[in-house]
Amino acid sequence: MKGFYGVIGLVYMVTTSFYISPRAVVKNENINTTKTERVTDTKSEKNTTKAVSSAEALYQSIEFDPEHELNYEVFTKALTGFENLKKAGLLTDESHLLTVCDFSMSSNTKRLWIIDLNDKKVLFNSLVAHGKNTGEEFATNFSNTESSRQSSMGFYITDATYQGDNGYSLRLLGMDKGFNDAAYRRAIVMHGADYVSDTFAAVHKRIGRSWGCPAVPRELSQSMINTIKGRNLLFIYYPDQNYLSSSEWLKA
Repeated sequence: MKGFYGVIGLVYMVTTSFYISPRAVVKNENINTTKTERVTDTKSEKNTTKAVSSAEALYQSIEFDPEHELNYEVFTKALTGFENLKKAGLLTDESHLLTVCDFSMSSNTKRLWIIDLNDKKVLFNSLVAHGKNTGEEFATNFSNTESSRQSSMGFYITDATYQGDNGYSLRLLGMDKGFNDAAYRRAIVMHGADYVSDTFAAVHKRIGRSWGCPAVPRELSQSMINTIKGRNLLFIYYPDQNYLSSSEWLKA
């Protein structure tokens, strides 16, 4: 009898060793599902990386000073205008310099950038003045009217240089109808000014203001003007929704 029960016990043990718990099956299914989800997430991340726009790739390749970085949205708008003006034949195919003034920023900050798009370098990052009637430290009011002493937002093409009351100066041609196309008649030009300096700002709590011209530091003016003269693009940005929605150069 002992031998008989011993055989039965052996048979029982062998039989139960092949028994698979339903819970174990569920657990394995969950593991497989998790792995599938993780693979899907990884593929999605790779696709997102590949989908980075050419504008973003260009922006990321430019070595901005971390403390004075041009806002990405402002950069993309400037680049859109640059490309559209090229397509319209108003800039040459060889044009590769982009000058941006972000007038949404404090005038006490370096809010002007001259960028070489070919070499992906910031050539200049400087203070720049806005018009006397455009605002104090911050720009708030803009005009295309003569004698308003206000700045005009929009796209400009740089023209010829001359010696004027403010010394070596650069004529600017406004490209946005109704916003800055009176710039040439108003004598809105780039020139140097002693009041565009950290020293002036330390005394007056803001840099000085022009009669509407994007005035730059006296010691940088000649080199900056010589860099961008002769049909290059300058963009004065301000987050005015009327302008941003109506400028023909900002149409994608």
